[in-house]
Amino acid sequence: MSSNLLLLSSVNVPPSMNRFLFPHRHRFPPTFAAPKGIGVGLSSHRRSSTRWASGVRSGNVFDFDKTPPPPPPLKASENGSELGALEGPTSSPFGKVTVLLETQTETTPKAETIDFFVSDAEGDPDRPSDGFSSVHQAVNALCQGKFVIVVDDENGKAVGNLVMAASLTSARDMAFMVKHGSGIVSVGMKEEHLERLKLPLMSPNTQEDKDSSVVPTFTIAVDAIAGTSIGVSASDRAKTVLALASPISTPEDFRRPGHVFPLKYRAGGVLRRSGHTEASVDLIMLAGLHPVSVLTAIVDGDDGSVASLPSLRKLALEHSIPTVSITDLIRYRRKRENLVERIAVSRLPTKWGLFQAYSYRSKLDGLEHVAIVKGSIGEGEDVLVRVHSECLTGDIFGSARCDCGNQLDLAMQLIEQAGRGVVVYLRGHEGRGIGLGHKLLAYNLQDQGHDTVEANIELGLAVDAREYGIGAQILRDMGVRTMRLMTNNPAKFAGLKGYGLAVVARVPVLTPITQENRRYLETKRTKMGHIYGSDLI
Repeated sequence: MSSNLLLLSSVNVPPSMNRFLFPHRHRFPPTFAAPKGIGVGLSSHRRSSTRWASGVRSGNVFDFDKTPPPPPPLKASENGSELGALEGPTSSPFGKVTVLLETQTETTPKAETIDFFVSDAEGDPDRPSDGFSSVHQAVNALCQGKFVIVVDDENGKAVGNLVMAASLTSARDMAFMVKHGSGIVSVGMKEEHLERLKLPLMSPNTQEDKDSSVVPTFTIAVDAIAGTSIGVSASDRAKTVLALASPISTPEDFRRPGHVFPLKYRAGGVLRRSGHTEASVDLIMLAGLHPVSVLTAIVDGDDGSVASLPSLRKLALEHSIPTVSITDLIRYRRKRENLVERIAVSRLPTKWGLFQAYSYRSKLDGLEHVAIVKGSIGEGEDVLVRVHSECLTGDIFGSARCDCGNQLDLAMQLIEQAGRGVVVYLRGHEGRGIGLGHKLLAYNLQDQGHDTVEANIELGLAVDAREYGIGAQILRDMGVRTMRLMTNNPAKFAGLKGYGLAVVARVPVLTPITQENRRYLETKRTKMGHIYGSDLI
């Protein structure tokens, strides 16, 4: 396949780049659309294959097999150009910055590019993805005391959980969960119920605002005392689940530790964290039941591995269990709720040019975020977008350890050149969500030989604890519908479909490799799936 790779100077835009930066004058060729019938969405990036997250759209009120060898190390010339140095008052305080944009001939596009392309309009938000039951069907089943299967996404690596209302659980239901599940039975509960029963988090180092965006937040395991023996039988565990769901239970009604694992539901549900715990409790609340769920991960009956999507569908078919996608549940709730509020809009002259600044406040945690806008969003099609995570050390102080400041500077330049676009600046993302203090501690570990991933793990923190749901809602509020997303991280918007947003192209944000950031960038590429210049050539 032939492909033209063009180095774009930060100042002078070649005419051949106009269709990327000025889509109102140049339309994408046919290769920039998904195959007919494929639903809007993103799939996890895999360099070894091409995948589409298939499906159409679905939409109440709530308070691996063999691993391929790592790619060869980056060379300085592969992640930016020494050409195109900036001049004058718009020059970057972080050094020379360039971007590599890719144009395709009208042949089959690369697998790396296909993963980002989507097709057709948003459609009916309440229509389930292909092969899945609707949220309405799942809610009806829960109301009748039946199971539903909740799947985290439609791709082949999906994880499914058996879910039902904790308040309606029987010994027979528990036996079914133990037979088809991992053996670990969990109960999703709101914070106030956990506090009432004095159930602390299992690990005192777990930070609910950070790590729970990546991993479940288990409390100490319990057994009900009344009417149980050792707590492990299906009957005993069903009684424990019923006791946890009872609004009149007290802390004295439970032994600690036990055989049932309460999980802390995150306020805001799937709009805050797209996990099984949040999805299960959200569905129970939609069913009008007491907001406590019981769930277990479904495993293969032969080898005990996590059940594949075909296996999940086989189980669902055999037992007439609705299967619902978390993506569809996000879409369902997003259609009905808004979790950000616009606070103020102001004219913002900058060194790059004149912009408008939009201030937003999250209704979930009160954090204030900002969107920097150039030009008119109009119908919201083909908008150049950068969703940038707050990085005080890189964005403000020009730290050479990361490429954050360079990326922000470059994004602002490209939007100014295009005359239309949005930078959403998300606060609370410092150090990929671990916070400023922990980031500095991680720096010390990196100086001792750890890479950026190993340092976070050594501190007992998540590798990447960022959430992008609020950023997606901000973009929706501004009228963005389809975007050319400036990112090197294909996983940044794993749940983007649920917000009715479509990525029609990825614009790489490539900045120079230096001695200070070389290992950091290489680690993000080899361990976190980020894509840099060498992957596009």
